[in-house]
Amino acid sequence: MARAARPPCKIDLVVDSDLWKEQRKIKSLIKRAVNETAAALSTDGAELAIVLTDDSAVRLLNRQWRGVDKTTNVLSFPIGNARGEPPLIGDIVLAYETLVREAHHQGKPFVHHLAHLVIHGYLHLLGYDHRRHKEAEVMERLERAILRRLAIPDPYRPRGGTMKRLAKAR
Repeated sequence: MARAARPPCKIDLVVDSDLWKEQRKIKSLIKRAVNETAAALSTDGAELAIVLTDDSAVRLLNRQWRGVDKTTNVLSFPIGNARGEPPLIGDIVLAYETLVREAHHQGKPFVHHLAHLVIHGYLHLLGYDHRRHKEAEVMERLERAILRRLAIPDPYRPRGGTMKRLAKAR
């Protein structure tokens, strides 16, 4: 018996910086990355916001919420005990300039790096972390599997690192 298709996630996409307007076709990529992640983790139908902003806004949020006075590539703000129909799971905030720098430095297309960090942020919304080596391995394995579903190359292969490389970029 075929399984009924689950509804896609409801995504409130907020473009908070004109810098993002340089990128074409990112909305569909973001939706695909979110929905593939949701399908892989059986969280289809969840609701979240994705905020596309700049380094200064992310730096301010990072300082206010994490006590870290510097920019980072992605911040996730999970909502514990997601409620409602569909369940609201939280917000993902992405910093344009940092993503561009990292993609260039790592020699990968911007859209691949963006998809990776959307997946990374979604995993954080669900409680995944990479503070400890074993946690990082679990999270990295999930990211790789979801990226394969999107036909995006393994972001960790070129340098063979784990989440430590992502953490250093912050």
